[in-house]
Amino acid sequence: MSLKPFGTLDDGREVQEALIRSSAGAEARIIELGAVLRDLLVPIGADRKQRVVLGFPTLQTYQGHSHHAGAIAGRYANRIAGGRFPLDGRMVQLVRNEGANSLHGGSMGFDRLLWRILRHDASSATLALESPDGDQGYPGTLYALCRYELIEPATLALDLSAMSDAPTIVNLAQHSYFNLDGSEDMRDSAMMVAADFYTPVDRALIPTGEIASVADTAYDFRAPRPIRYLPKGATTPFGYDVNFVLRRHRIEMAHGLTLAHAASVTSPRNGLSLEVWTTEPGLQVYDCHNMTFAAPGHDGRRYGEGAGLALEAQFFPDSPNRPHFQSAVLRPGEVYHQRTEYRFIAA
Repeated sequence: MSLKPFGTLDDGREVQEALIRSSAGAEARIIELGAVLRDLLVPIGADRKQRVVLGFPTLQTYQGHSHHAGAIAGRYANRIAGGRFPLDGRMVQLVRNEGANSLHGGSMGFDRLLWRILRHDASSATLALESPDGDQGYPGTLYALCRYELIEPATLALDLSAMSDAPTIVNLAQHSYFNLDGSEDMRDSAMMVAADFYTPVDRALIPTGEIASVADTAYDFRAPRPIRYLPKGATTPFGYDVNFVLRRHRIEMAHGLTLAHAASVTSPRNGLSLEVWTTEPGLQVYDCHNMTFAAPGHDGRRYGEGAGLALEAQFFPDSPNRPHFQSAVLRPGEVYHQRTEYRFIAA
């Protein structure tokens, strides 16, 4: 494992980057700003590696221009309607940064904050963040940990944990944009999502509260099919930015936690597959259908629509305002813990 400077913030604080490796040849680069997974290479053959996430070469790009690429989103990932929610009989008002709503923790969410590398070795790095009481409107001082580990031969395991000194809500999510073959538009990749239901949204992408069947809809990925979906008569592909209700049928145990197979994606170009396994009840799938990045990424590439696929394991969006969704409330003495594994399998 190596640690080196990646850049300096405007206030003079230095940002470090950690490089971790597996003996099979996988490599990951993590920076302290946002606990960002900046780069990830996995072996796909003898002396061949494939870059599988979108990333950027400079710190400046990650300061507000990366669209959360590779970051840990929080204190509450995804959207909260009206930027407010009830907690113990009072209404909590958050910073609203997407119209009338709050997205990914507010205008200075965890993706914009400086985490610190606490521990590291050849194959893992652990980062820590303290979010003070009132940060972006959230109650309670929150202590968060993020641990990335490369497991042989090509699995990136992510553990997220948090504790608070007062009742609050927590929903952390890893927000990488995956691209398994370096193509400009990866929506021809085949995807399977282990979900029979999804949470429909309104025009502001806030859940309506309904839990609807994916059958006979554009959201039916129960069997693998291309991500690109072109409705009859349409000239542009249907865009995905929605939460799937994971069925949690195919499960494994890891470190005392129950992981369920959430999704699989396979490139038609090189045969590389990604399996996502997680403890979380939901998976937000976003296909970058309306996304363009102002700054060039790795190797000077320009990322446009469909350049990456976000697979965000998390609680359901707006769950603090939906009592029938799983609760995201964290109280003193409790520990929030998520584990998600990204397993890459070469053809």
